Amino acid sequence: MPQYLSEEGIDQHKQELEELKLKRQEIAKRLEEAKALGDLSENQEYSSAREAQAFNEGKIIEIEHLLREAVVIDKNHRSSVAHIGSVIEVCANGKTQNFTIVGSEEANPAAGKISNESPLGRAFLDHKAGDKVGVETPSGKVAYMIVAIK
Repeated sequence: MPQYLSEEGIDQHKQELEELKLKRQEIAKRLEEAKALGDLSENQEYSSAREAQAFNEGKIIEIEHLLREAVVIDKNHRSSVAHIGSVIEVCANGKTQNFTIVGSEEANPAAGKISNESPLGRAFLDHKAGDKVGVETPSGKVAYMIVAIK
C-alpha cells in the first residue's frame, strides 16, 4: 500500500534524514575513540556505539525507503468527495468537528489529522457533503453527517 505524505511531511522527513546522516559521522568518531581504548570484547563504549550505529543506519534506510515510495498529497486538488488531503467538517451527536485525512505516517488524531487507513478515515473516503456515515468505535456505532469537504 502506498504511503501518502504531504509536502510538509516530505520536508520533515528530509530534515530528519539529514540530521541522521550528520549523526552517522558522530557515531563513527565514537567508534574510533572506543577502539583506541583497547580490548573490544569487554568495551562497553564500543558496544554502545555499535548499537547506536545500527539503530541510526536502520532509521536512515527506513526514511530513504519512505521518501522513495511516498505519494505526495496534492492539497490543491479540489473535489466534491472526500479523499486523502481533504479537510472534512462532520457533525456527530450535535458536535461539529474538522478532520484532515492524511497518510498513516502523519496521523495525529489529537490535532484532527486522521489516517486514511483508520476506521474513521476509511469510512469518510469517497463520500460527499450530505452523506451519513456510520463508524464503529470502541463505545459503539457513531453516525456522522458530512457537512462540508474543503
